[in-house]
Amino acid sequence: MPSAIPAVAHGARLTIDLDAIVANWRRLGAQAPRAECSAVVKADAYGCGLTAVAPALARAGCRTFFVAHLEEGLAARECLPDADIYILNGLAPGAGKSFAAHRLMPVLGSQEELAEWAGISDGALPAALHVDTGMNRLGLHMSEALALAGDPLLARAGIRLLVSHLVSAEKPDEPINARQIEAFAAVRQAHPGIPASLANSSGVFLGAPAHHELLRPGYALFGGNPTPYRAENPMRPVVRLESPILQIRDVEAGDTAGYNGRWQAPSPRRLATLSLGYADGYPRSGSQTGHALVGGVLCPILGLISMDLIILDVTDAPGARRGVMATLIGDGLDVDTVGEAAGTIGYEILTGLGSRYVRSYTGG
Repeated sequence: MPSAIPAVAHGARLTIDLDAIVANWRRLGAQAPRAECSAVVKADAYGCGLTAVAPALARAGCRTFFVAHLEEGLAARECLPDADIYILNGLAPGAGKSFAAHRLMPVLGSQEELAEWAGISDGALPAALHVDTGMNRLGLHMSEALALAGDPLLARAGIRLLVSHLVSAEKPDEPINARQIEAFAAVRQAHPGIPASLANSSGVFLGAPAHHELLRPGYALFGGNPTPYRAENPMRPVVRLESPILQIRDVEAGDTAGYNGRWQAPSPRRLATLSLGYADGYPRSGSQTGHALVGGVLCPILGLISMDLIILDVTDAPGARRGVMATLIGDGLDVDTVGEAAGTIGYEILTGLGSRYVRSYTGG
């Protein structure tokens, strides 16, 4: 039977399974038992809540975490007093003292950052070195990284990890994967003795040549499919998004629904209005392409998604009634499916999860 929500809440409900996140972390680590498995928890742990997710992973044994920028690092340090925390976006100009005071490690991606951090660290404060092997986004050029072989500047900067980022790891047959793996191996050879990290969520499934000493998964921890082109999702679902039906109404053939009358009833239909909209992070681009489940029945979204409301066609869902919960993520309707229907990716669905939900956690 569909569940009901207390009337006082009257809004959408987001449930996050911390045990599933931990199980996914262990599953990823099992792919490379000789490597350490870290956790990327940027963007508020992909929308799942840093202050709940990160401590749950730490309790499970995760020792190393990655976030995007300094502010996220400061938030992570508050709930991870003993962990190694790397800042993927590098060293912001003049931010070195904050990094040092909170024991945060920049992933240095330019000669300027490397020189600035070396002046602060003088070998006492650790950092990572980012080498660009094909993304052309952040990181030292290959020629720069190779030229630094044996340079005492690396010791002064406390470099304890080499990092690069895969371009198309989710597509294992893409030639660029082999090129990046080969290029990164050359960097490792030029800097012997420094541990390395290349594999993101999908990279974990590219096999041993991509693993090195530290795995760096993010999306897969939160239920996203790291192998979309070759296998069913090996990850456990993490996020469940539900919304109460606020009202049921019957419309006649020719009636329209929603702003600008974008949808017109082809025949008599039964509609349900949900307490959820794009202000909650459900993408407006899912208008007339997305779905929700009501009593296990897949019901299409009709018309334009509003700021606070979504309309469903529940004609074929006999359990639809006021107060019943419709499922927008969960029960097989996963973040990748929702993202595809909205013309985007599951990453955007997760990281866009809003703050208005009645948010709860299970496990952990």
